[in-house]
Amino acid sequence: MELESISIRHADFDVGAEVEALSGAGTAGAVASFVGVVRGGGEQRDAVLAMTLEHYPGMTERALADIVVRARQRWALGGVRIIHRIGKLLPGERIVFVGVAGRHRHEAFAACEFIMDYLKTQAPFWKKEETAEGARWVDARDSDDAALARWQG
Repeated sequence: MELESISIRHADFDVGAEVEALSGAGTAGAVASFVGVVRGGGEQRDAVLAMTLEHYPGMTERALADIVVRARQRWALGGVRIIHRIGKLLPGERIVFVGVAGRHRHEAFAACEFIMDYLKTQAPFWKKEETAEGARWVDARDSDDAALARWQG
C-alpha cells in the first residue's frame, strides 16, 4: 500500500499518529520523520516572539506534490506524509511534519531530508517573524540553498 498525504492547515498535528500511519504503509522497513518547530531565543533582542506563515492555496499543494514526485523518482517509498501549518505560531509550536516510509533506513532518511530541503527552499510559503525589534518577512538562508544544491548535482 502506498500512502501519500499532503496537508496545509492551521491545526496542530499528532506526531505519534502520523508515524504510526506511515509504519503501516506496505513494505516499510523504516520510517524517518522530521518535525520543525518555531524557534524561540530566550532574552536575545532578535528572539522570535511569533511567526506567521501564509501560502497560496492550490499552488502550494501542487508544489508539495511535485516535491513528492521528485522524491519518489529517486527512492522506492511506501509512504510520504507532509503537514505544514499556516497562521500565527508561537515559539515551541510545531510548523511542519515530513514523514517517509521506505524499505530501508538509508532511503527513508535520504528521502525525508530531500523533501525537507526542497520544501524549505521551493515551496511557496511566506514567513513573517515577530521580534522585539519588529516584524520582518524572512527568506530561505544561504545554508538552505546549499543543502538543496547537493540534490541537484
